[in-house]
Amino acid sequence: MNLSLYLLTVLIWGTTWIALKLQLGVVAIPVSIVYRFALAGLILFAFLLLTRRLQPMTKRGHQICLAQGLCLFCVNFICFLSASQWIASGLIAVVFSTATLWNALNARIFFGQKIAGNVLGGGALGLLGLGLLFWPELSHHAASRETLYGLGLALLGTLCFSAGNMLSSMQQKAGLRPMTTNAWGMVYGALMLGLFCVVSGVPFSMEWNARYIGSLLYLVVPGSVIAFTAYLTLVGRMGPERAAYCTVLFPLVALNVSAVAEGYQWTAPALLGLVAVMAGNVLVFRKPRARVTEGVVVAK
Repeated sequence: MNLSLYLLTVLIWGTTWIALKLQLGVVAIPVSIVYRFALAGLILFAFLLLTRRLQPMTKRGHQICLAQGLCLFCVNFICFLSASQWIASGLIAVVFSTATLWNALNARIFFGQKIAGNVLGGGALGLLGLGLLFWPELSHHAASRETLYGLGLALLGTLCFSAGNMLSSMQQKAGLRPMTTNAWGMVYGALMLGLFCVVSGVPFSMEWNARYIGSLLYLVVPGSVIAFTAYLTLVGRMGPERAAYCTVLFPLVALNVSAVAEGYQWTAPALLGLVAVMAGNVLVFRKPRARVTEGVVVAK
């Protein structure tokens, strides 16, 4: 089950860039994100109510959902969208892939979980691999104030994503399933981002054509309802640090799709980066070897 959820998350989020690209046009990007998570939250609520799976929550549960919505479905998107004005998407992908390392550190701080050496090593190897994959983009960036500003925003977005992972893990430890907390979190996030748009003077427009509506529906159902539920379920089952390795594999899927759809050309550094990413994936999910000490089996 974990493998299926993992592959589903990687494949969906590795292809959502196509839908995001099709969203560009009349509707402002923050408004499109409001539409996305408002619709996704409503769909989740409808499904949970019809199937009688909506779990009751305490005031504390709602407060955590509000924080989760702020981190996962609002602030991180604002940060990444703003960062894209200053730095290339490849550099953002590399910064975002550090979520594996941040999740391992945060899990240690908030839950006292031991940081596994293979997770740190695999995350670092994956980060190196992404650096090689996106080397042409990275090499063209000069050290400027704009670049540092974009990097700071991308890092802040990644930290918000990691914080959202911790909050979801906390909710699951309290017995709340991701579908319920995602429904509330998406609605809360959409409301906060909508308020941000109103304060910023961003107009709420709509583009009534097959391109925009079709891409929006893809982002709503597979990209949000399915993928976020699958990913956060993995966070609860596998731990935040292992689940976050998905962030290293998303760009890899995107590049392979781009090679077919847009004629992306693989280079020697990119192929070496591909090998590093896959080796990191193997290292992250390597089961610890067991050793026997005084008749007791101990995990190494």
